[in-house]
Amino acid sequence: MSAADKHVPVLVDTCMELLAPAIDGPSLLFDATLGMGGHTEAALTRFPDVRVIGIDRDPQAITLASDRLAPFGDRFIAEHAEYDRIEDITAMYGRPNAILMDLGVSSLQLDDAARGFAYSQDAPLDMRMDTSKGRTASQLISEATHGELARIISLYGEEKFASRIASRIVEHPDRASITTGELAELVKSAIPAAARRTGGNPAKRTFQALRIAVNDELGILERAIPRAMDALEVGGRLVVESYHSLEDRIVKRAMQGGATSTTPIGVPVQMDSPPFRLITTRAIQADEAEIAANPRSASVRVRACEKLHEGRR
Repeated sequence: MSAADKHVPVLVDTCMELLAPAIDGPSLLFDATLGMGGHTEAALTRFPDVRVIGIDRDPQAITLASDRLAPFGDRFIAEHAEYDRIEDITAMYGRPNAILMDLGVSSLQLDDAARGFAYSQDAPLDMRMDTSKGRTASQLISEATHGELARIISLYGEEKFASRIASRIVEHPDRASITTGELAELVKSAIPAAARRTGGNPAKRTFQALRIAVNDELGILERAIPRAMDALEVGGRLVVESYHSLEDRIVKRAMQGGATSTTPIGVPVQMDSPPFRLITTRAIQADEAEIAANPRSASVRVRACEKLHEGRR
């Protein structure tokens, strides 16, 4: 199955509209989370003078997206890297006019049982987005203490039964052998029956937490957002799609910080001009039609900002 068949990009029209003022002409776009290339394909199709550098740490995604985007020739270049390396990419290709980030796990990773992201199919617990390096989820749960596991599941999964789940894991006679299916059952057994009746599969939050921890997703995002804002050309735009509150909080805080004056409250004359302006004062969410067509969009939050000048003055 091709990348186009496997993946429907979330809120693609909304993202293109937000990016348009910065890339409707000769321009450079960084797709910082290339995935299977759906957003990049839309940009290359709608904006004939844009070049796109697609960044992804998943080698399989790079391969599939490159096949999908081959018809666009040298207007598309793929880079195997984590997206907090935007400074390195900028040094190679120049400053971008726009940067797009579509965060979280991709359909490619979820649909491949062998990758260990999904609780619906039994497989080894891997969960690495870049399978060429780093420790797996299996290694994480086999090495972590009860306190470390409980903190990860509580913080990253926002799971109120984190301590009970961590206890089930550390009490397992062979933690290193736990598979995705076994972990899902273990989580289910740790959550009271009354709490399992709502909110979908009870393992969802624990799997999310382990995935975030294995891939250092929030740490990378914390580094990537300010670096992306610094890298932009004046007049450039940053558009970010987030899928849970922890991601959205990081994005919101960085963008609002860049768009806020440092003049103390009560001073009658503004002492500085914020280098950014918010394009979205509130996060954009998917409507019912989008959710029906693409269920992954149900939790999306889209935020965007525009660079007005370099630094503060």
